[in-house]
Amino acid sequence: MEPSDRELVSRAQLGEVVAFEQLVRRYDRKVLSIASLYSRNEEDAKDIYQETFLRVYRGLPGFRGKSQFSTWLYRVVTNVCLSHQRKTMRAKLVSLESDEMGRTAAATIAAGETPEQLFGDAEISQHVSNALAALPDQQRLVFILRHFQDLKLSEIADTMHCAEGTVKRYLYLAVRKLRVQLQGVLGS
Repeated sequence: MEPSDRELVSRAQLGEVVAFEQLVRRYDRKVLSIASLYSRNEEDAKDIYQETFLRVYRGLPGFRGKSQFSTWLYRVVTNVCLSHQRKTMRAKLVSLESDEMGRTAAATIAAGETPEQLFGDAEISQHVSNALAALPDQQRLVFILRHFQDLKLSEIADTMHCAEGTVKRYLYLAVRKLRVQLQGVLGS
């Protein structure tokens, strides 16, 4: 039987590196998926992924188990994504018009599905990826966590340190904006 997150966290807090490695393996695809969808750039996604697990490793001794490990981890990756976005915008390093980078990031979604498998065709995938990138940061994160990671609204609220009503509002606005942007593309 596989050890629970709580057990692995306890062992990792005692310095057992193998336990931490198991936690990383358990959540690495989800973290990379969030980072990829958020950043739309493979290199940035890798940086976010690496920074997330570095922060988790450093912060693990202070984790008291008041929330589930996964909720805490999603909170960390969310904060890293937002920090990375601020740095990127200040440095003006990433172009939002990057065609290939958008397709690459979308292709790394959770189970490694290609955009064509998810959306049926590369052109539609590109439109969806561009529409997602055009959303404000908070709305994009809520949409990603809800629709690509299947988190409950209460889990997203915990992750983002906000009220569940705020999460509902972000999600509503994101869906509304995506519908408008994708109206002609998806035949809506």
